[in-house]
Amino acid sequence: MAQADTLRVATYNTELNRDGPGLFLRDLARGTDDQIAAVFKVIAAADADVLALQSIDYDLTGEALTLLAEATGYPHHFALRPNTGMPTPFDMNDDGRLGGPADAQGYGRFSGQGGMAILSRYPILDDQVRNLSDILWVDVPDPLLPVTADGPFPSAEAQAALRLSTTGHWIVPVDVPGSRFDLMVFHASPPVFDGVEDRNGRRNHDEIRLWQHVLNGDVGPAPTGPFVIAGDANLDPVDGEGIKSAILNLLADPRVQDVTPQGASGTDTVDWSDPVPGDLRVDYVLPSTHWTVQDAGVLWPEPNDPLAETVATASRHRLVWVDLGY
Repeated sequence: MAQADTLRVATYNTELNRDGPGLFLRDLARGTDDQIAAVFKVIAAADADVLALQSIDYDLTGEALTLLAEATGYPHHFALRPNTGMPTPFDMNDDGRLGGPADAQGYGRFSGQGGMAILSRYPILDDQVRNLSDILWVDVPDPLLPVTADGPFPSAEAQAALRLSTTGHWIVPVDVPGSRFDLMVFHASPPVFDGVEDRNGRRNHDEIRLWQHVLNGDVGPAPTGPFVIAGDANLDPVDGEGIKSAILNLLADPRVQDVTPQGASGTDTVDWSDPVPGDLRVDYVLPSTHWTVQDAGVLWPEPNDPLAETVATASRHRLVWVDLGY
């Protein structure tokens, strides 16, 4: 790839999800929501060319995302229906009740709550997107499925119907001037809020590991050109809960570059309550080795920075960006 221009790729868990369907669209249309206004300012400050968003409610018509793209000045946007809130007939968390948020394919009070989206200054090749979100957990290589003394958790029938992706895994081609690359986006399950079976921890592990299966060609053709993995892995390589080998193996994979972006809190990307779980690194932008990394950072300003209050109002997560030469 000829090194001529710079591309800024970013990921941002906006926490724009709302408690009911249509509420995010309502708040956007009203134009008076302080959090949404703060998110707009963070996006403007980051000035990314391609931006992966998490925790943004999906609506079937795409009206909310269209309004968001227009408000933030992005000519191209993309989203697919996430697994969050997608109903199943099973008691997925084994609490004796059916139809709860944890019984969906991915945790959600309604279908589409807390989905994903992409904003881009460059064309998104929609007709070439690979959506891996419907891959069943039992079908990935060597799945780390939860079991108890009674057998598969919560049951063999439920496991046979459960998708791996809590939210989604997409491979989205973006047509940048003179080239193209694959943006691989995801938002993994938090490895907590479960029992001794460690259902969420094991799922988180396999959601992260799916990208290495993709690179190996285990789930369809392996990418041959430049790519960027971007999203919320919900796993810190050192601190907090979770099966650390998942993120450690991905960060150490020789096909990707971990440039450890930093902000005012070092490599941490989320400001959760102290002492537990505390500030953690859970959001990642990992370019392939095809790129020359020119710069990187976490948009976490120092406390005396005028932008600090805006960033804190927008989301507990901090936007992560990487500048790539191509």
